[in-house]
Amino acid sequence: MKQPRIFLLLGVFFLSASASVARAPGAEQPQQSPPTVASTVDRQITAIEKQIVEAAEAMPEDKFNFSPASLNIKGSAYLGARTFAVQVKHVAASNYFIWSPLTGDKLPEGLKDGNGPRDLKTKADIIKFLKDSFALGHRAAATLTAENMLQNPDHSRSSRLNLATFGVAHAYDHLGQMTEYLRMNGIVPSVTRGQSD
Repeated sequence: MKQPRIFLLLGVFFLSASASVARAPGAEQPQQSPPTVASTVDRQITAIEKQIVEAAEAMPEDKFNFSPASLNIKGSAYLGARTFAVQVKHVAASNYFIWSPLTGDKLPEGLKDGNGPRDLKTKADIIKFLKDSFALGHRAAATLTAENMLQNPDHSRSSRLNLATFGVAHAYDHLGQMTEYLRMNGIVPSVTRGQSD
């Protein structure tokens, strides 16, 4: 009976000692702001942005126009599937369509549909378009408050929160497709590296 009490007392001692060290005078503790709707959504945007941009950067320039249709897999139904480049442009274009009602930003020149501007052809230009669309997402997240998150922005039938989070969900859907395109080209995406297949 003495041993369990000793271990319990030692545990209490170490916990109280570590708590007093953490509150030691002169020890600066970083002040963290409590999470907000804006910061929570922004964190989600940051996570998908990192993964999508890494996937886009992983595909070599000479494979950027790859489509699974080019593999001519017997019995497959890839005819008309988007190329990798158009997948990336689609994510970016959708980001603009989804998030611009939250910020009031105008759509970029040449953005007419979900496949992005047709004049964007190089990997560098497409990735810049993608990164710029996520910058808009961060600005959109910053507009969210507990008071306005359930309101519909002008010219939208969806709430501000729904638009902000739908952009994230949509991008994850296309990350899965981009991941498959990378794997079809022998590239293991960073998002899956180190995981068992």
